[in-house]
Amino acid sequence: SFSHNLYFFCTLTDLRKQARQLENELDLKLVSFSKLCTSYSSSRDGRRGDSSSDTTPLLCNSTQDRMFETMSVEIEQLLAKLTGVNDKMAEYTSTPGVTSLNAALMHTLQRHRDILQDYTHEFHKTKSNFMAIREREDLLGSVRKDIETYKSGSGVNNRRTELFLKEHEHLRK
Repeated sequence: SFSHNLYFFCTLTDLRKQARQLENELDLKLVSFSKLCTSYSSSRDGRRGDSSSDTTPLLCNSTQDRMFETMSVEIEQLLAKLTGVNDKMAEYTSTPGVTSLNAALMHTLQRHRDILQDYTHEFHKTKSNFMAIREREDLLGSVRKDIETYKSGSGVNNRRTELFLKEHEHLRK
């Protein structure tokens, strides 16, 4: 009936509006998320040559770690909401009694699904890259710390070893 089809199109229009709003929000969040991950990486890189300022970037990175966790949760929630909206749109298009949908509308619904898939992929890729950088840097930081501990703890022994080696060289001549 006409009223049923009208209700269907009004509901579908509302769902498409929700989808677009969520897509716009996700787009902005993903750009910020990507920038956060890039700045995390570059702040770690900048620290390498300057061992005297180890603590400051570490504090900076702990703040970035918290931001990363918060943004991850926010993006996951938005992706879940968008998935729900897409599922509702799919339900409406498969409702019995609805007049056959035109190709343009089906294309639009498919486009929303593709956008969701692209955003999900981008999020997981950026998140994986961030985790890999953080893991690598934590490992390097741990190795650096061990080397510093070894150097500071065995300074006297190193000096003694050097003297013994010099004396040994002198005796061999």
